[in-house]
Amino acid sequence: MELNATAASLLGLLHDGPMTGWDLVATAQSRIGSFWTLTQSQVYRELAKMSEAGLVRAGETGPRDRKPFTITTVGKRAFVDWLACEPAAEQIRFPLLLTMSFAGHLPPGRLDEIIQSQRETHAERLTEYRRQEPRLADDPQRLATLRFGIRHEQAVLDWFDELPSLLGSTRHSAP
Repeated sequence: MELNATAASLLGLLHDGPMTGWDLVATAQSRIGSFWTLTQSQVYRELAKMSEAGLVRAGETGPRDRKPFTITTVGKRAFVDWLACEPAAEQIRFPLLLTMSFAGHLPPGRLDEIIQSQRETHAERLTEYRRQEPRLADDPQRLATLRFGIRHEQAVLDWFDELPSLLGSTRHSAP
């Protein structure tokens, strides 16, 4: 089985020990959710494929029909092989840019409201990332990932601050 990034991320998380699909979704949200999203349907689809390929093994069904999955030796090798390869090119998927591309179809003032709401969301995310930073001092890889998030959010906020001059409005700037 050729791993995609979603399957590989699940294998990476399973290195911490057996987890149910629900556990994997929750752990992914907590650990990588700020830069890589996983839906429950993706998780269960990938677990089924990986189980069939021998990369994970399902345990006994527990409460609420939940099955813990464990990474196998084959799965660990597949993960290391995937991890050693050059990552795929990133793609920007920024829903606000899609909204702005079609903003001519919005009623007057609605784009301003959307931009202000999005700016607040990014400002809150930056604050949260900065709050997490001291806790990751002993984990250089996760700290490097978080620092990327901090710089990304700061760049997005700088872009929001530039929007009034680009769009000819004054309502987009920081409060």
